[in-house]
Amino acid sequence: MNKQDRNFDDISNKFSQNIYGTTKGRIREAIVWHELEQILATYAKNKTLTILDAGGGQGQIACRLAKLGHQVILCDISKQMLELAQQKFLSEQVHLDCICCSIQQLSSVIDKQFDLVICHAVLEWVTEPVELIQTLKKFIKPDGYLSLMFYNYHALLFKTVTLGNFGYTKSGLAKRKKKTLSPDFPRYPNEVYTWLIQLDFNILQKTGIRIFHDYLINKSKAETHFDQLLELEKKYCQTEPYIDLARYILVTAKIR
Repeated sequence: MNKQDRNFDDISNKFSQNIYGTTKGRIREAIVWHELEQILATYAKNKTLTILDAGGGQGQIACRLAKLGHQVILCDISKQMLELAQQKFLSEQVHLDCICCSIQQLSSVIDKQFDLVICHAVLEWVTEPVELIQTLKKFIKPDGYLSLMFYNYHALLFKTVTLGNFGYTKSGLAKRKKKTLSPDFPRYPNEVYTWLIQLDFNILQKTGIRIFHDYLINKSKAETHFDQLLELEKKYCQTEPYIDLARYILVTAKIR
């Protein structure tokens, strides 16, 4: 792990308040879960899968997968995030293993491969993204899947300009404060796709997360018209040009 990579021990509680418990969090989880279900459906119905959730934070996705009977390992660098995850697992009465370490250090802890490796909203927090993907690849079975989600630079730029924050745009979208939920390294989609291809991945699907939500002029409509909004998000999330303007992009890939 590079010393510049982000650890969320200092703001772990903000995730529950600012992400998971909001309309944007509900849309994110709904779209992500739908895509994970597509992966699960490629396996025999009663097969117990081995799953690694790398950088899985408070374990929302890991918990749902464990409740389906799969063997899940949750890894995160933040001790506080894992403590919150374990509280959730106790309340949901599920068991899964938790490992507190960086993804880059996982090889010293785990010596196995998985049917599915999940790494969501981590790539934009690390200084060496290619190294991170290389590490993830080591844990994927030859016929296994990678579910990789990253924060999209294009969406950040588009939103910034539409808000009239021209000074922020001129600064190259450099963060003003370190301890915020705004990612340190927003990623250019084509760069991420190129890294995956160069590492011998076959990209099976690209899905936009929050292609409309974050651009609503009347923010209250995300609450009052949530069902209609979610329906539209689902309808267009795999259609261009909307994918390129999504706040996050979720890539499903397999090793060639």
